[in-house]
Amino acid sequence: MKRRNFIQNTLVYLPIVLATGKANAKTRNKKGFKVDSGKDRFNQPIKYRGVNPNDVKISSKDTDGQLTVLEYVGFEKIGPPLHVHYEQDEIFYVVEGEYIFQLDSERMILKAGDTIFLPRAVPHTWIQVSDKGKLVYFLQPSGQMEEFFKKMNELKGPPTEALIQEIHQAHGMKVVGPPISI
Repeated sequence: MKRRNFIQNTLVYLPIVLATGKANAKTRNKKGFKVDSGKDRFNQPIKYRGVNPNDVKISSKDTDGQLTVLEYVGFEKIGPPLHVHYEQDEIFYVVEGEYIFQLDSERMILKAGDTIFLPRAVPHTWIQVSDKGKLVYFLQPSGQMEEFFKKMNELKGPPTEALIQEIHQAHGMKVVGPPISI
């Protein structure tokens, strides 16, 4: 009797499982592409805090949610609050300028050419300490980071602490402390 149920369930659910896999494969970009310097993948630039370009170079849509690559150009000595990603690892590569990164309670100075790995579920933040800076960073898996940045970019004026926490939670993160100040 159990074998019969197994076979029936397999015959019922197998087409759904296969269709889901094929649907995901269809959304993945099957061709390479180029994103020009200073441009966003979809020509929809996002400005961090309304000033600093934070362009998508490789989208989660290109990788079935496995990877997102962004380029940040900083014109201000700012950075995000101390936060946690529940499901994404991050890798930052400093192209230009100088930054302080905090991973849990440890702070490190990074300069052009340096790379840092920030594992998921560990509190982290950073701040730009040079007048201008540039970072290329990777999120793996992508999660909802592109949507998060778009949502934050849509805000008119400074958000309340409650709204910041709400937006972070809705996108798989949590703010756990203030930004680094210099």
